[in-house]
Amino acid sequence: MTITAHSGRSLDEVTVEAARNGDLVLDDIRVSRETLLAQADTAQRSGSVQLAMNLRRAAEITALSSEEMLAAYEALRPRRSSFAELEELAQRLADRGAPTCAALVREAATAYQRRGLLR
Repeated sequence: MTITAHSGRSLDEVTVEAARNGDLVLDDIRVSRETLLAQADTAQRSGSVQLAMNLRRAAEITALSSEEMLAAYEALRPRRSSFAELEELAQRLADRGAPTCAALVREAATAYQRRGLLR
């Protein structure tokens, strides 16, 4: 398997020299969905089920912009969102092809509701 950046650039093209020359963009230093899924498969085969699930969620969120990702993290902080807002976030994630991330947000919303951590 060839490891690539989110931009599709191969790993051997992402160098300090390229960074110094200004030849890299942000997506050149972001990991690709395919690489994360391959790592998840390796983790699963070695018995690291939780790590595999985390890597699959990470692969799903590569479809989000940095701003969307940060907004989702902010929304998940205790007392930052209502139950309805977290449900809306979960639906947006599901609509963007991130079903395991959506499930995690729904799980968090339920846990926050039970513990009094919603806005």
